[in-house]
Amino acid sequence: MTPPLRLDDYVERQRERIVGELLEWLRIPSVSADPAHAVDVRNSAEFAADLLRHAGFDHVALIDTPGAPSVYADWLHAGPDAPTVLVYGHHDVQPVDPIDAWRSPPFEPVIVDGECLARGAIDDKGQVLYEIEAARGLLETEGRLPVNLKFLIEGEEEVGSPNFEDLLARHHALLACDAIVVSDTGMLAVDVPSTDVAMRGLVAFTVRLTSATTDLHSGLFGGAVPNPLHHLAAIVAALHDDTGSVALPGFYDAVRPLAPHELESLAAQPFDEDAFMQNAGVERLEGEHQRTTLERIGSRPTAEVVGLHGGYTGEGVKTIVPAWAEAKISFRLVADQHPDAISELFQAWVRRRVPQGIRVDIEPHGGVAPARTPTDHWSFGALTRAIERVWGAPPLLTRVGGSGPEEALGRVLGAPVLFLGVGLPDDRIHAPNERMVMAQFWRGLLAAGELWAEMAAANPRAWHAPTTAEP
Repeated sequence: MTPPLRLDDYVERQRERIVGELLEWLRIPSVSADPAHAVDVRNSAEFAADLLRHAGFDHVALIDTPGAPSVYADWLHAGPDAPTVLVYGHHDVQPVDPIDAWRSPPFEPVIVDGECLARGAIDDKGQVLYEIEAARGLLETEGRLPVNLKFLIEGEEEVGSPNFEDLLARHHALLACDAIVVSDTGMLAVDVPSTDVAMRGLVAFTVRLTSATTDLHSGLFGGAVPNPLHHLAAIVAALHDDTGSVALPGFYDAVRPLAPHELESLAAQPFDEDAFMQNAGVERLEGEHQRTTLERIGSRPTAEVVGLHGGYTGEGVKTIVPAWAEAKISFRLVADQHPDAISELFQAWVRRRVPQGIRVDIEPHGGVAPARTPTDHWSFGALTRAIERVWGAPPLLTRVGGSGPEEALGRVLGAPVLFLGVGLPDDRIHAPNERMVMAQFWRGLLAAGELWAEMAAANPRAWHAPTTAEP
């Protein structure tokens, strides 16, 4: 007989209260992208701080930044022989447009047929809450935690975490840990447990070509002066070769191939290409030749033209040779590609293709390095055992096609990043009618309790001493 999970009884006793906490937090419209909601974002941070205080954490505080505040808390009484774990999440949410597409108001959460509908339900308040409640449950039922536990709940993740790396550097000693747990990701299906082992990086550019001081009459100048839209279109067309690969020389030089166990896990993942196309609203798939769709969207780097404009785009036709043309181009990166290296590679490649007499301006837009979980680390074994305890099967290993602050977390703090997220592919993240499947919520809570016990049972050579300085 399978032994009961540590927090089974706690969940049954506290279910109604926990749901009430979730709904109350979701009512706060903490949209970080909209300055009109700055007070709401701070209120959300205060709410998270209260949750942590009521759970039994110490040193609960808001960490202010030039933007929105993050929330810190710790419980460091497990002792120097126990590992120190940092849980990361975020309390800010996406805008709600288009509002007419919501079945219920986005900040008036409801639970219908086992699904909690609200902005932030899965991304990320719901997932942060089950981590907090797992700690509260262990403190209530056992009087202690098996690990030294810290929380860092960010307030600017949905706007690209512009101040987050500086926060990590400033509070490096405070945040020191042996492992980082992120619950801002998902699983393949309710009955197919999985965990992410990598996130792609990102670097993007605006490329602008200018050939004249003003638009020119095509009857007087056409055929004799350079058309920057033509030249930019040629650059865009040259981004990929006939096999669907990115054509920049050296682009793939640093790409780390998948390990054998990752390839096996990828092959075992259930995937319906027809359903994938239907969800995307497309009638065909394309990309790198001899790569599966799952490889293309998770483990391979990409180049995308996300915008192309210039000249006249209004009604009818205007007979001009445009003076300028502009493209927005982004790259998703995988381990071990670095944004700076790709930026240099791309800018040099573009400049070689622009003929004399046309000015080229290239503006980089930030850069996020890819993140990768070391699957041979002791903490990863603890994670997979905890997931198997709750879901009844070991997790498949997946890769996130998107990007986030996880790379900075792991790099600045020098600790592996683990993903204990329970979101599902159809949870409508960033879209109208975002949801949290409550069965997944409760499993996430139970798994967090098991994870910390599994981590405490591991026996690596040395731990970080728990840090007690206040932020």
